[in-house]
Amino acid sequence: MKHITYIILASALLTCSSCSDFLEKYPKDSPSTTIPVSDDLAVAMTNGCYQSLQSMNLYNQRIWSMDICAGDSEAGGDPSTGTDGVETKEVANFYATPSNNLAVGLWRGGYTGIGNCNTAIQSLSANADNISPEILTRSLGEAYFLRAHYYFILVRCFGGVPIRTEPAKVSDPKDIARNTATEVYDLIIKDCKEAIERLPQKNELAPADLGRATKDAACTQLAKVYLTLASYGNTYASLAPEEGFYQAVVDLCDEIATMGYDLAACDYASLWNENLIKNKNSAESIFEIQYSGENAGTGGFWENDGQASWCSTFMGPRTSGFTYGSYGWNQPTDEFFESYEEDDKRKDITVFYEGCPDFDGKSYKASYAFMTGRNVRKFIIPISLNLYQNEQTSPQNFIAYRYADVLLMKAEALNELGETVQAQTPLNIVRRRAGLGDFLSTNKEEMKEKIIHERRMELAFEGHRWFDLIRIDGGDYALKFFNSIGKVNATKDRMLLPIPQVEMDANALMVQNPGY
Repeated sequence: MKHITYIILASALLTCSSCSDFLEKYPKDSPSTTIPVSDDLAVAMTNGCYQSLQSMNLYNQRIWSMDICAGDSEAGGDPSTGTDGVETKEVANFYATPSNNLAVGLWRGGYTGIGNCNTAIQSLSANADNISPEILTRSLGEAYFLRAHYYFILVRCFGGVPIRTEPAKVSDPKDIARNTATEVYDLIIKDCKEAIERLPQKNELAPADLGRATKDAACTQLAKVYLTLASYGNTYASLAPEEGFYQAVVDLCDEIATMGYDLAACDYASLWNENLIKNKNSAESIFEIQYSGENAGTGGFWENDGQASWCSTFMGPRTSGFTYGSYGWNQPTDEFFESYEEDDKRKDITVFYEGCPDFDGKSYKASYAFMTGRNVRKFIIPISLNLYQNEQTSPQNFIAYRYADVLLMKAEALNELGETVQAQTPLNIVRRRAGLGDFLSTNKEEMKEKIIHERRMELAFEGHRWFDLIRIDGGDYALKFFNSIGKVNATKDRMLLPIPQVEMDANALMVQNPGY
């Protein structure tokens, strides 16, 4: 992304990104009225809206940790501590409390990002006459897309949450009630549509601007929102577009296909490992979280400045020497591993297992993963590609949205519309790339199960599985799955995370989710 270091500058000047919770107020939450907003400052301010995505609270740890919670892997970590990853294990085993740090991180990450977006939207709008039309339109589109993204994370994790659409001020009431999930989704849809109207397509960006939010990304996000809402039957019927949720998903996916995407021209292996660095913002990628690999702060790796990726460091096989750090997190389960179909090319790219192809000239041993004998492979980069030859400096991006996801969303929507034969086409485009034969069933339920399976294997460990589980059949599918893998204490209430206790204590109007 152009001027990625401005992300830190903009946040420091224009937002309060270090609040202990989003309800704390400081004068610096409001944009300055004395500094004129030029094109350069508008771009810097907009870059600040991305910062929270890069943090450990979202894509640098908590988002991909949700795949552990979804039952595809075990937390792993350091077996000698007994506490490594405890917050993830609590959610994964359905005994989390309101003090759970995973929930706290997701809440703070979401609201920090929302605060940055609110500041940018207000300041850009107030200074429209001083900003060139192209920069103003694009910057507002990015801010709306990102605000929708943060709220989309929050509403799926917590249900209805308090809505803020303006920068917080000291004079604002301390106590604020939760909005309904419907009201949050209504804002998300509105913001996505605002972004679609303003943003350029990815193929229209200058090379220096690759990584910014685009119309492609906004359409993908809105399709994912509609698919989520469709899964809850009539619960959100008032939000349905005129053509209905599923048809709107199909229409959006078709529109994205016109923007230059062709999965047949994209190799699955080209997305992962060292290619996360070499092929950033590739032809299949729709939206990536950008990392430069630099840690500007004095706290090094643990400093939450978000410029270096943690994925390879955390997920590297423990004691293997494959990559710097090698903390051993994210160990795929037997059930997940055995779900691969024979000849699925994605298996050897996604998972380390004894007997798998060597990595950087080194053989994998089951002893590297004390819980399951396997580690996630697709995010691991060799030591030679770390910029400064230490665990703190991985420059790999994290792919949030890509075209294979779009094809599978289209397949799901077509099948739900009763167009099962038509759903075969996008599904089998994904399967063929994986080296698998076409799936040709005309039975709607069989097709549904195959699409769910394909989403699981194609998008494994990319932060989608938990959100898929809890949306399909309004969460009933999740309960069946968790019970099938022995997690019999899972309940419908636990498909939402607890509202953090610090928020409950700070806000007299905050109401806890049922079951906590």
